Amino acid sequence: MSINKENFMAKYHITEKNLAEDRIEWQDLIDIFNDFNKFRNLYATQADFIANTLRTHRKIHSVKSRVKEPEHLIEKIIRKTLNRREVYGDEFKFSVENYKEQINDLIGVRAIHIFKEDWEDIHQFITRTWNVAEITANVREGDDTERFEELNIQIQSRKSGYRSVHYLIESFPTNQKVIAEIQVRTIFEEGYGEIDHQLRYSHQQIPEVLALNLLLLNRIAGSSDEMASLINILNRSWTEMEAKYERILDYKNNEIEKLREKIENADTIQQSDKEDILASLQKIIMKDDLTNLTENLSKSFIK
Repeated sequence: MSINKENFMAKYHITEKNLAEDRIEWQDLIDIFNDFNKFRNLYATQADFIANTLRTHRKIHSVKSRVKEPEHLIEKIIRKTLNRREVYGDEFKFSVENYKEQINDLIGVRAIHIFKEDWEDIHQFITRTWNVAEITANVREGDDTERFEELNIQIQSRKSGYRSVHYLIESFPTNQKVIAEIQVRTIFEEGYGEIDHQLRYSHQQIPEVLALNLLLLNRIAGSSDEMASLINILNRSWTEMEAKYERILDYKNNEIEKLREKIENADTIQQSDKEDILASLQKIIMKDDLTNLTENLSKSFIK
């Protein structure tokens, strides 16, 4: 695989002047491009390994993985050069030796979960399984960030409403370390994020009418997350209450069975009286069980 300079620069709106001003040598980019392609299949294998590890967690609904496209890598290196110089000094430049650690999404994995409250279990799993270099919680302005702060997680507020927790982990597809990115988000955040991503890549600047509707969609997605969590809590409460009353009913039935045996074995009660007492007892039991179970479960559910 090779890269055509003229086509690449036209596609990504880059000029020779841009490269010259940023002191970027095209040959350095070619070297990185070739090096990345040489190891790309190994990176794909590593991405699958990370994804399959995440799939073992019972609260993860689905996992996607990908390896960065070579052209996108070169475009990102050009775009990130000035930023890296602000961090490392004016002499910094991307090279074959450093790009694997400097570009942190060569390997990208996305873990989707259903309920917001499942995130913390997944967080603990990731931090126990890999060496995590950095964690960033992307939130919408106004979101509750208390738990992120308690866990010393970096918080980034996004005006777009994008929500996702990003983990930079150390991986070793070869003897040279590569930083991989794991994104963790709910199924509703995933839906919104995909729509937002497609629109932003379809327009250099999103038209106002689309931006306003995206904001509305973001609010709906956030409300859907809250509703899903409420339903999950109610379902858990209902299930626990059902189990509780089943245990109570089992206990009552056992006690009643003991009482029935005593009545049947009593010598001082006429047979006809025994039958009447047992029939009446059975009617009371059935009515009491059904009424109490329904009422108590309904009250618990409403609470």
